[in-house]
Amino acid sequence: MSIESSNLAPAVPAVSLSESEATLLAAELKLQLRSGERLDGDRNQIEKMVAGLGDPRGLMRLTFAESLGSVGTAAVPSLCRALRRHENVTVRRAAAKTLTLIGDPSAIPDLLEALLNDADPVVQGSAVGAMAATGECAVEALINVLASPESTTMHLGLASWGLAFVGAQAPDALRRAARSTHTEVRTAAIAALGEQIQSLNDQEARDLVVEALADSAELVRAEAATLLGKLHEPLWAAPLLTPMLADSSAQVRKNTALALMKLGAVEAIADLEQAAPLETCESVKPILQLAILQLRRHQAEADGDAAG
Repeated sequence: MSIESSNLAPAVPAVSLSESEATLLAAELKLQLRSGERLDGDRNQIEKMVAGLGDPRGLMRLTFAESLGSVGTAAVPSLCRALRRHENVTVRRAAAKTLTLIGDPSAIPDLLEALLNDADPVVQGSAVGAMAATGECAVEALINVLASPESTTMHLGLASWGLAFVGAQAPDALRRAARSTHTEVRTAAIAALGEQIQSLNDQEARDLVVEALADSAELVRAEAATLLGKLHEPLWAAPLLTPMLADSSAQVRKNTALALMKLGAVEAIADLEQAAPLETCESVKPILQLAILQLRRHQAEADGDAAG
């Protein structure tokens, strides 16, 4: 996957701070932050603050991160350079987290580079968090990660999480992704549709979930079943789920039973009881029995409340 970065600032001499210098600078910055004063974008000051991100004291790092966040866009080039080039992993981690505070889309190429190539999983995760903080601007990059055959399991998981985090901020992009030719992209997009359905009552998003239940890829069907279990709409979801108890995929059948249980769909007890003796997968059988047991209890409690 090719990545081009336009955010790297011109090379400058490395800046380092002694403990006493960091303490003094942090105290000055705190006063400015508390007064509500927006910090200026002086290049040397920014470089000192970036150097402070490597301070061993957590509260000091927090002060420098908040200060850089206050500087905003002017700090992005230096933060991106630190993210990609700094030998201290603490600085790289803090740089990614600080870019989350700023949420500048121009940092996306560098954040993507960190996701794909940094050896530290915390840096990778923080980079995706910073990408997601830019909202819809990050969707294309995240989808490219999901569609790339070079992406590792870690990359796919983080990109899926990032896409879900963006959620309803990018409804059109998510709807397009749900119809992608790439299984991983469709799976992640379906997982991310929950907020869109709940917050926006998006009918097209609902239709996409229904379509996903018939997808050729079992990962997509399994994700759709899981999502239906999270939406707290048993009257809509249960009739869609019960036919999935006969799906060819054991994972789909398992997710379906769990979804019905989570929904408290007592009307599905008969379907579960019919499916249980026909189940051939040993890992699914106990899930079906658990779902039946929990739903029976749920029904008994409901009957008890009604009688009372």
